[in-house]
Amino acid sequence: MGRARELARLTEGLTRPPAVLLVEGEAGVGKSRLVAEAVRALEGTGRAVLLGRCHPLREPEPFGAVVDALRDAAALLPPPGELPPSTGALRGVLPDLADRLPAAPPDGGELVSARRSAARGLRALLAALDDPVLVVEDVQWADDATLDLLLRLARDLPPRLSLVVTYRPEDLPPGVPSPAAAYRGAPGAPGSGADVVRLEPLDAAEVAELARAALGPAGGTELARVLHARTAGLPPAVEEELRALTGRPSPRRGADLAVRLAQADLPRALADAVTGRLAGLGPQAAAVVDAAAVLGVPADQDLLTAVAGLDAGDGAQGLAEALHRAVLHETSPDRYAFRHPAVRQVAHRRIAGPGRRVLHRRAVAALETREPRPLARIAEHTLAMGDRAAWQDLAQAAADQAVALGDPGGARRMLRSLLDEPDLDPRRRGRAALALARLAADDVDPAASVQVLSGMVADPRLPVADRGEIRLALGFLTAVHSGNRAGFDRIRESLEELEERPVRAARAMVAISMDERDGAGRHAWEWLDRADRLLAEHPDEDVAAAVRATSLTFQARAGDPAVWGRLDELPRASERPEVMRQTTRALYNTGEIAIELGYDTRAAHLLTESRRLARLTAIPYLECYSRLALIRLDMLAGRWDGVEQRFAALGAEFDDLAMAGAERALLFGRLAAGRGRLAVAREEFTVAARYGQRESQVTVALRAAAGLGGLQLLEGDTAGAAATAGPALATARQADAWARTAELLPVAVEALLATGARAEAGAVVEEAAGALAERGAPAVSAALDLARGLLAAAGGGPGAVEAFTLARDRWQDIGRPYEAARADERIAAALAAVDRTRAAERMAAAERVYLGLGATTDTARCRKLRRDLDLGGIGSPGRRGYGKQLSPRERQVAELLAQGAANQDIAQALFLSPRTVEHHVANVLHKLGTGRAGTAQALARAEAEAGEASDDGPAPGPSSFPGSDR
Repeated sequence: MGRARELARLTEGLTRPPAVLLVEGEAGVGKSRLVAEAVRALEGTGRAVLLGRCHPLREPEPFGAVVDALRDAAALLPPPGELPPSTGALRGVLPDLADRLPAAPPDGGELVSARRSAARGLRALLAALDDPVLVVEDVQWADDATLDLLLRLARDLPPRLSLVVTYRPEDLPPGVPSPAAAYRGAPGAPGSGADVVRLEPLDAAEVAELARAALGPAGGTELARVLHARTAGLPPAVEEELRALTGRPSPRRGADLAVRLAQADLPRALADAVTGRLAGLGPQAAAVVDAAAVLGVPADQDLLTAVAGLDAGDGAQGLAEALHRAVLHETSPDRYAFRHPAVRQVAHRRIAGPGRRVLHRRAVAALETREPRPLARIAEHTLAMGDRAAWQDLAQAAADQAVALGDPGGARRMLRSLLDEPDLDPRRRGRAALALARLAADDVDPAASVQVLSGMVADPRLPVADRGEIRLALGFLTAVHSGNRAGFDRIRESLEELEERPVRAARAMVAISMDERDGAGRHAWEWLDRADRLLAEHPDEDVAAAVRATSLTFQARAGDPAVWGRLDELPRASERPEVMRQTTRALYNTGEIAIELGYDTRAAHLLTESRRLARLTAIPYLECYSRLALIRLDMLAGRWDGVEQRFAALGAEFDDLAMAGAERALLFGRLAAGRGRLAVAREEFTVAARYGQRESQVTVALRAAAGLGGLQLLEGDTAGAAATAGPALATARQADAWARTAELLPVAVEALLATGARAEAGAVVEEAAGALAERGAPAVSAALDLARGLLAAAGGGPGAVEAFTLARDRWQDIGRPYEAARADERIAAALAAVDRTRAAERMAAAERVYLGLGATTDTARCRKLRRDLDLGGIGSPGRRGYGKQLSPRERQVAELLAQGAANQDIAQALFLSPRTVEHHVANVLHKLGTGRAGTAQALARAEAEAGEASDDGPAPGPSSFPGSDR
């Protein structure tokens, strides 16, 4: 599971005896499963597989695992007369085979000589077998005699023997070298022709891939994150969780599955693996691990020793063992913690309640001696001891300390916990709620603060102005962070309550001005003017900075070229955190809008600066948004590889921001559509459209409609595409957002033309062009040129080639190769009837771009159009046979199968008939020797084998660009 490359390497090693193959990894990482899969591949070859396991016994029998492996080998032995005399020494070691062995040699009389004789006999017996595979598992528990025998075998390997050894490096006895080091120089050892296969836990991206394969679109980033957190990446635990999710009716959405999973018990496979590792610890190490489990965060050696109740010497010894056994690891110099939160959770559950209380008391005593006192941690351990009154005092003090130390996130977490207290004094509750509201602007976990503040705003005991501030914060979190425009209703409600606090009322007006849905955008400047008038009477530098940032946003949104010069006036240094936050916000907003407008180079500079300032000033949500936009820029520039992994890494840091979900859905939808995963694309664009319906800004709604409408056009659903584009055009019209319709305009015009509404399509183009006069929006200008080309081509008149060429040149100047290739494809189609040579050149140029991007769907469409227009191929060598290798077309089909695509999706993505797809699928499965479910692993094995073959020199094979790939 998730080990296709490792399996390919191990299987390859087994097919080339003699070989020593070492499989190394921690408990539960899947060593035995991997070996079993590799051995299964030998079925039908006639090779005998001998399996023995070492066990954690106090007094293991000499050669125990090897003896167990050979005990049932009677049918494999040649007649006694053909066995070497030295094998007679095994009569006492293998009594079940005594009648098949030669006579015992004379007794040497000493234990050492008897062991040596047995070792020589075992080697001779293995050499006499016909191509055996000896698997010895869990060598970390092997007795000395077995270790010596395996070393002797590795250094003097019988010519037909494949030796497979599995072990946990963390459980090797002290002083015993790793087999990877001890067997160096053996024929199958490192550097001599075979691999040491080291298995690590699956990373987040690998878990996400498995989740997607098992659950389809529901197995998205959010579910994968929870799955990885609960399983520590151990394949058996991942498999157990996925089996539970697929084995019963489940919600279709990944978020619902993630909630269900997070509420379930930890997987038994993980608990068993961790419990087994903890059970082997000595008393000092067990005490240190218990201390680490209770502390819950990386701790230094002195703190771990004090909480464990050990003296310095025993503490050092226990910590060293916990590190050697890989239960703990050093996160930074003199800071130690569990390797994974789920492992800590299992360890914590093993400590009985009274024991935990003792450990928490020791933790409080130890932390009280530190300067400055870590009040948040002291409060946490005080609460764990059950002293709630003392905890309330400490929690308030800890929140104040966190603010003073520049840690608003820590303050918010402490205040939320305090407000959850059912018996909290009303005055303290009011102070805590107001403090949380004032810290809410930069909250990276808005859902938690929204839940707490929603309960507080209804409290009749709150002063009116305090309620207004809390309502303002609640609306701000809902509208801005959660992407739900219903938050603006709460902000409007707060205005009357904030009459006594005009500065906060001005801040509410600035927030209200950002709503551009349902005609509200027409009043945006009016709200800013009202805020300015209040600030003239009640000056406030922070709110003035918010007005300035918002006015810059409005200028950029309108495509006003003057905005770029004004950005230089923003303060880049200030002692006021809110001023810096508003500078960072302005840089991010204008940078993100610059992408919509088509100023990609300028956008990259602005977003890089906003990311830097957000990190320096500790504004995590703006750092996240800036990094999201930079990923989008990379993708627009043609760097598609690694987008999913970068999103997964970002999602692990910022998992609760609505915009992260919307941008992920939009970009993943575009990737999936380009790569032929049409069902996934449809799901992603639908998710993005749901975000767009909720948000106060219209940009996500416009982009989602463009993606979904483009997909409907690809599928031939022209009426559906027109139905999708219509409301989106109305939204752009109502919000005067034509400068942000670069993705939507061509899709809308093509859909209208396809449904016979040519006049309406022309009207849309003219309306957009009129609205954009004297505005700076290169991307929409390119989109308008493309739309004009579509109109000209549909009318059969001149001008299509010129319009498409203008669009192509604009996209090239902006730096978006995919859009330029789409325009080149249009140019080729328009030229095909009048200039076949130029048409072929433009089609070839587009196809090369698509191939470089990995845009399977676009490549297939381009090739189909090339054939339909009889434009020839690019470097076409003609049809040829591929034997047992996949043809280029079969490889495209195999990659889509590996991603879980159905035959219908493959047919639509590659522009093939269903019958042709059935033929290709049958060929792929036959050549790979697998079923649909195993395509991903089989394809990975084929890639690994092809990579090894290429290391030996170029292999004959077909051209990368076949001319006939139907």
